[in-house]
Amino acid sequence: MDVLCLQSGSSGNCVFVDTGTECLLFDAGISYRKVQTRLNEAGRDASEIDAIIISHDHRDHIGCLGVLNRKLNVPIHISRRTLASTERRVKLGPVQCVQHFSPGETISLGETQIETIPTPHDGVDGSAFTIDNGRSRFGLWTDLGCVFDDLLASVKTLDALLIESNYDETMLAESPYPDFLRDRISGPGGHISNREAADVISHASEHLQWACLAHLSDENNDPAVAMQTHRKCLGNKLHLVCAHRQLATEPLRIQPSKNIRLTQPMFF
Repeated sequence: MDVLCLQSGSSGNCVFVDTGTECLLFDAGISYRKVQTRLNEAGRDASEIDAIIISHDHRDHIGCLGVLNRKLNVPIHISRRTLASTERRVKLGPVQCVQHFSPGETISLGETQIETIPTPHDGVDGSAFTIDNGRSRFGLWTDLGCVFDDLLASVKTLDALLIESNYDETMLAESPYPDFLRDRISGPGGHISNREAADVISHASEHLQWACLAHLSDENNDPAVAMQTHRKCLGNKLHLVCAHRQLATEPLRIQPSKNIRLTQPMFF
């Protein structure tokens, strides 16, 4: 499985995943031109994309959904409530081939299974995703709200993980943000901090190949600070990368798993 984070942060979110049989675009917060350019730079092409999957209704995840759907001519997988909220938030325009899921369900696309994990983030019907191609498992976990039990259980089954590491606790406390905004960010419906993300990763098995730190705040975090916090908790053994707010990350490959597979889904 190959992963290319095309952009991550409050300016727009979009992740390309090639499972080996399907090519999927998770979230639609950047333009078609940026998607195409960044894929081309990595030796890929937007024409490979088979479907778009949407996590929730915040603009940085759905702002370019209508255009991407029409340009790519591929299905959208989105919850009914998220779609209704999206239509109120942005000028979506006509969309086609919309497939609905409810958070907690598993989406089957060819040989790929996408487990949708309901999150307490303050969007409508928010979901995190675990992608399983039968050979490896990848967690795509951003806009989580807070750390909840399903994350700590599921991370043990993963071979790689992209996880939000949104803010540094000291930087947020000392920021000029008003109290209500600081409370929203650090509260149960907001985001998780560098320290909290590192704690989630620390529960992973020894088979976790890499972790990508995503959705870093421009005002209340810094890649060097995030890395320092994670290294302090995790040591130097695990391969760590920081997703960029305006550019694509390096392509990341997930090798076939040596992890023990569970015989039953963990969440449902």
